[in-house]
Amino acid sequence: MHISPLKSTWSHVRVLSRLHFDCRSYRRKLTPGVRSSTAPARRVNCTAEDVRSRRLRTFDSSVDTTGNMGDSLKFIDIGANLTDSMYQGEYNGKQAHDVDMDAVLHRAWVAGVQRIMITAGQLPEVKQALELAQSKDPAGGRLFTTVGVHPTRCNVFEESGDPQSYMDELERLAMEGKQSGRVVAIGECGLDYDRLHFCDKATQQKYFEMQFQLAEATGLPMFLHLREAAEDFIAIVKRNRHRFPAAVVHSFTGSKEELAQLLEIDGIYIGINGCSLKTEENLRVMAEVPLERMMIETDAPWCEVKNTHAGSKHVHTKWAVKKKEKHDVESCVKNRNEPCHIRQVLEVIAGAKDVNDIDALAATLYANTCKVFFPEATE
Repeated sequence: MHISPLKSTWSHVRVLSRLHFDCRSYRRKLTPGVRSSTAPARRVNCTAEDVRSRRLRTFDSSVDTTGNMGDSLKFIDIGANLTDSMYQGEYNGKQAHDVDMDAVLHRAWVAGVQRIMITAGQLPEVKQALELAQSKDPAGGRLFTTVGVHPTRCNVFEESGDPQSYMDELERLAMEGKQSGRVVAIGECGLDYDRLHFCDKATQQKYFEMQFQLAEATGLPMFLHLREAAEDFIAIVKRNRHRFPAAVVHSFTGSKEELAQLLEIDGIYIGINGCSLKTEENLRVMAEVPLERMMIETDAPWCEVKNTHAGSKHVHTKWAVKKKEKHDVESCVKNRNEPCHIRQVLEVIAGAKDVNDIDALAATLYANTCKVFFPEATE
């Protein structure tokens, strides 16, 4: 039996993750492919005793619990902001609890997450992400990162005093990271007209276009951001399509018309997270995304599936939570998203699309992600 590297750290804690399951969990049936139909997903009929006995499942942190949730579901979280201060226990500049990154990652591995792409939004974050990946995953098979500048932060190019030198440093880190296997995408870059108070349109457009040179130089796929800027975004992507092999438009919240225009571009995938599943209209748009063009993510610590969201009615897996002021390693922090919650994103997609075979659905999304960002895993 393989002993978890967290054993020494958590030897005094027997239970790390508490997960609640209700009697509406999916019946898993092996069938070829993933079929979408208008019929509701099959459910398991449960007695009151079933509910009581399955209400709380616990997992022993003294053993390797990777994917140990009673199923074979595997996930790749294509977007998690693990360099955010919330994972250091800091909220709005105030320390609320101790650093709990080990617990966050362990919950992810227990939930079946195989790999996490740490999202970087500017040069310092790239360096932090690389350091985090190396320290928490020295073997190099779990944690990866992107290299790029978020649209709302594109002022950093001008503020650096030498935009080209800033770009050159990004390219150096991207090239080195590609060689080491840590860097798997260029991004997060794109356009965000919803938050122009951070960076104006002209600056965003200039440096979005410039970052295609990073993809062209490295041959890496792209991790793209789009908010309220579809017309300009699509025009820029089409103009530069020859410069990158593939891309995902993450955290998609656009309209059916915008989705259709994106899907017309070869090699473009759509990233779905909790923000993509807030309203009934969001669910209808998400249901139009072909499964072979979809990936999933958490965008943690943001974009969780909240109880007030339309998609929450399809959620079957829940973790014990506590307020940040009462934090302990056995529980998630209330209102702080984590990579383990990617299971909820999958459940909402399955429910909204009326997918009966959730195992095959997960396998399809996993294969899509490997094809673009981890091609060696498909060989």
